[in-house]
Amino acid sequence: MKAFSPRAEMSDRAVQAWQILVGKAMNRQTVTYLGLSRLMYQKDAPGVLDKILGHIAYFCNANDLPPLTSIVVGKGRGTPGNDIPVDLSKIDAERERVYEHDWYDIYSPSRDELRAAYEAHVK
Repeated sequence: MKAFSPRAEMSDRAVQAWQILVGKAMNRQTVTYLGLSRLMYQKDAPGVLDKILGHIAYFCNANDLPPLTSIVVGKGRGTPGNDIPVDLSKIDAERERVYEHDWYDIYSPSRDELRAAYEAHVK
């Protein structure tokens, strides 16, 4: 059985984050960056999630999906970070779109699909 190692590539970690976020979305929950890092790394891992979440954000944009990363929030502010491509003036509506979407009805993206979406954006 394969597990997510501490040295996993960002696209692998994006697959892991996708799984966590889908579970949270289906339960109408948000998660803090700190909480997500603890779920993924079993410790505080500040500053490592931006590119990982970017994979997911750009995949959602490219596939006309609600912005799944809009449910990841800063502890003190309750909104996504500046690097997450979501319109903060519409954050409540965007989260409702995330919560209403049937994430269990679609196949999870592969690491290659997540990587391709990210690379297409950063080029």
